[in-house]
Amino acid sequence: MKTSRMLFKVLTVILLVIILLFPALLVQNLVNEREMLQQSARNEVSSQWGAQQTISGPFITIPCDKILQRTKMGDGRINVKKERFYLHIMPEELNMTGDIDPQQRNRGIYEAVVYSSKINIDGFFTAPNLGQVDTANTEIHYDQAVLNVGLSDLKGIDEQIELQWNKNTSRFEQGVRTQQIVNSGLQAAVNFDKAIAEQHFSFQLDLKGSERLFFVPVGKTSQLTLNSPWADPGFTGNFLPDERQVSDDGFTAKWKILHLNRHFPQQWKGGEFNFYGSSFGVDLLMPVDNYTKAHRVTRYAILFIACTFLVFFFVEVIKGIHVHPIQYLLVGISLVVFYVLLLSLSEYVLFNIAYIVSALMTLILIAFYTRAVLKSLRLAALTTGVLVVLYGFIFTIIQMEHYSLLIGSLGVFTVLAVVMGLSRGIDWYELSASPPESKQEEREQV
Repeated sequence: MKTSRMLFKVLTVILLVIILLFPALLVQNLVNEREMLQQSARNEVSSQWGAQQTISGPFITIPCDKILQRTKMGDGRINVKKERFYLHIMPEELNMTGDIDPQQRNRGIYEAVVYSSKINIDGFFTAPNLGQVDTANTEIHYDQAVLNVGLSDLKGIDEQIELQWNKNTSRFEQGVRTQQIVNSGLQAAVNFDKAIAEQHFSFQLDLKGSERLFFVPVGKTSQLTLNSPWADPGFTGNFLPDERQVSDDGFTAKWKILHLNRHFPQQWKGGEFNFYGSSFGVDLLMPVDNYTKAHRVTRYAILFIACTFLVFFFVEVIKGIHVHPIQYLLVGISLVVFYVLLLSLSEYVLFNIAYIVSALMTLILIAFYTRAVLKSLRLAALTTGVLVVLYGFIFTIIQMEHYSLLIGSLGVFTVLAVVMGLSRGIDWYELSASPPESKQEEREQV
């Protein structure tokens, strides 16, 4: 090849690699689009069944009236100007045990995780510390106290909830007394007697939701135990479990959280504090779905295309066999179509099976095509073998989520080492000066 001819070929191959990155990006956009459709289907299921749930409470809210001014009227009456505020009191002890029954629901070809749960909640309150309240000029309405339980989605309530307060039974009603702490939930009127040292409560919450169940540790000491047959839990939020057991039969997790671990106190006035950032619980994770794996595979598109083109280029340089840019392009397009096949098949069968089938289809197509282009069974087998190694390499990476970066970087380094090893004996100046016809005899021997 003349120097200018070789340089032109190199630039052409590089340009083709860049051009083929655009359809590879379109494939990534297609993966994003299908993933959004999946999330839309899951949201639709959640909107009908119950959304992700966070249980915030229970806590006591007591209305108070601060006396701002007393004015004596002409007729002897006293006009009192008041300002209403609310005193929020957290329980001294909070115990929660829950059983989660997960289910998988389908919306078209997509799956969503929903659950039914039974949460038993009990504990007790102590008399409030009124050090922050000007009791001499404040009317505290203990007779109007309510027990609040914040819930993310009231649609998930499955049964009427009865509250056991000391020895009395009452029912929760929709809504909270004030939205200073939570926006939605339940409330029940209680007889809060400040003279009683411990005022006990208990109730069972039958709650439906989707994917996530979180709690807020409102107790001075909060303890939670969760049990479920779900084998792929994700323990997230502001606190991790102190004990957990996860197996193919499900999981058991236990938390114990003190008031010292959170960012709000045992009681406060008004909206000075809130529960945001203190929740914890469990995500019912689907095993790594096909779209997540497809994203990871498409990141290596440039590696597939570049390595395949390198094989063709070295065949041209060493064997003197001409490969037209259109032939480069057709092989590159077939490599991109692999990702579309993988994505479409993985929506109906297991991802690993979809990967193997898509890879085999692509390999067979490229093998027959390169056999015709290179006019050599051995060279076609070499090209196909390189692709087999690449497909096997990527398949290994997607199975090893935590080590994918390490394995990927080692793989790229190995590819570079092989290319440098194969090209170390080539005299590029001699090849540049040699006309392509000088390789004709060697080509005919292949």
